[in-house]
Parts: sequence; C-alpha cells; structure tokens
Amino acid sequence: MAQVKLIWDFRGPNGKRTAEHHCIHLKDFIKMENMHGEAIKVVEFSEMHTAATMIINEEDVPFMREKLKPHRGQRVK
Repeated sequence: MAQVKLIWDFRGPNGKRTAEHHCIHLKDFIKMENMHGEAIKVVEFSEMHTAATMIINEEDVPFMREKLKPHRGQRVK
C-alpha cells in the first residue's frame, strides 16, 4: 500500500517546542479515530524551522487533509 508523509511546518524560535506539542495531538487524534499512523516525529531543519511529520496510508489522505490541514505532503517510497 502506498504511503504519504504529512508535514506541518513551524518556524521561529519556538518552532521546535510547537512541533513537539503538535506530535502529541497527532498521536491522540489517530488513537481517537482508530487510524493507523506511524513515524510521528519532529524533524529539525534549522534553528528557525522545525516540522511535525506523520506517515499514513494514501487512502487516508483526503480525511486527514480535511481534519488536520497539513501544510504539505510527500509520497513515501
């Protein structure tokens, strides 16, 4: 099954802390919705740019886009 990485970008001096907090909410959401999400993590690009990411099945993308409004996404190979 094809998978997609959803990405939420956070910028500024508090970006890392915000991304970490967002990951907590992502874990809670997939548990509440009985969905499969994996590799929920924080990716630090620089001191001023951090992202929260989550890998989901491609079939779940429309639902997640509507509910969680990711900033961007990319296919996982």
